[in-house]
Amino acid sequence: MISTHILDTNLGKPAADVEVKLFHAATHELIATATTNPDGRVSDFGITDFAEGAYQLEFEIAPYFSSQQVKTFFPRVCIQFFIEDASQHYHIPLLISPFAYSTYRGS
Repeated sequence: MISTHILDTNLGKPAADVEVKLFHAATHELIATATTNPDGRVSDFGITDFAEGAYQLEFEIAPYFSSQQVKTFFPRVCIQFFIEDASQHYHIPLLISPFAYSTYRGS
């Protein structure tokens, strides 16, 4: 399973209503699209059959910041990651602010 969570470090709260797309990284084939919930989470993309390989999450953060009348330097954040064991849960958190972002492998 793949999940994600977005925290707005500028406001110190979750980033709700952010569109997140999941792609196969090698082919850029769209697998799923989801929107973060009020807690800034996408708990499940609704995909049950993952294979080992490279994937990419794309976070459309420009509309999120625009809704707050805030300009951002990064309109979209793209994170590529590799699944070695498809039976594991892969959680990819994203910390955003108007002029920076960071990520890590969560649990």
